[in-house]
Amino acid sequence: MKWKDQINGMQAYQPGKSIDEVKKEFGLDEIVKLASNENPFGCSPKVHEFIAKESINFALYPDGYATDMRAAVAKHLGVSGDELIFGNGSDELISIISRALLHPGVNTVMGNPTFSQYALNARIEGAEIREVPLNDGNHNLDAMLKAIDENTAVVWVCSPNNPTGVVIEDVRLKAFLDQVPKNVLVVLDEAYFEYVTNDNHKDTISYIHDYSNIIILRTFSKAYGLAAFRVGYGAANKDIIAKMDPVRGPFNNTVLSQAVIQVALQDQEYIEKCRVENTKGKKQIETYCDEHGLHYYPTDTNFILIEVKADSDVIFKKLMQRGFIIRSGNALGTPGYIRITIGTQTQNEGLLTQLTAILEEEGVIA
Repeated sequence: MKWKDQINGMQAYQPGKSIDEVKKEFGLDEIVKLASNENPFGCSPKVHEFIAKESINFALYPDGYATDMRAAVAKHLGVSGDELIFGNGSDELISIISRALLHPGVNTVMGNPTFSQYALNARIEGAEIREVPLNDGNHNLDAMLKAIDENTAVVWVCSPNNPTGVVIEDVRLKAFLDQVPKNVLVVLDEAYFEYVTNDNHKDTISYIHDYSNIIILRTFSKAYGLAAFRVGYGAANKDIIAKMDPVRGPFNNTVLSQAVIQVALQDQEYIEKCRVENTKGKKQIETYCDEHGLHYYPTDTNFILIEVKADSDVIFKKLMQRGFIIRSGNALGTPGYIRITIGTQTQNEGLLTQLTAILEEEGVIA
């Protein structure tokens, strides 16, 4: 086989452990999954009502242009339909961007640690990867600017960043965008936008009209609680969208997913409720960390990266044995930390009780 040299030895994306996998491994009847940053409250009740009564002809292909979903998202954002591109989750959009712009001889700039799919896709395309260490959990934008040269094709900016949860405030972000060369695409990945409560960060969609070289990625997998439907979107000026769209696979969003997104968008009260509950849960976990002297990054997401002062894999496995799935920082480039999805108040309380017992066993806390 004539495989690409760059995929030799490459490891596939390693998702968090599944509930069924952990039940079987440890012989448990009940598992709480707080690993993949899913919405613990699920999706809007209106979505469940819609699915229960909707009848779909599964023999027909979806609308390849996602006309109705496109119109609904465009109205919600205040943009035109030709300023949007849809993917099978944001992951596919990252692949589309990489396929369209990255190749041997060009480089791409990103923070470290950040979402792993940026580097993975760049490696597949044979581009040089320039990783710039974060500064206290946030993108070091000045250093990223210095890493850009005449061969840079794409700059990835994850805000709020995964896995640290830190959002880039508007003043810093705009100053950065003002200095990026106009022939370099800036990908502003805002998968957790709906959870942001920082007063110094606003809705950035207007940036697509202010900057000719930006695309903003968002998803319905997180706050909307629709991860199973795999719908993400990119917003950019119509010239960028027109260049990218031929790279997109045909019929990449299902009939049901296109219909469900339209329903979910109509229930913004539910999104606000989830944001409020998430903020309560965040404070619950932050208070715990403060009481036990555990460092954490100020998060504007539905997850929190916290210090455990021990081997992250050990804490990860012991929590699984006690019925809680989280993510080990060793898998995220943050050894000594664990990433916890913020759950319901009850889920958080249960996890923190078990974490206390484990950290006492490890001699981290008295």
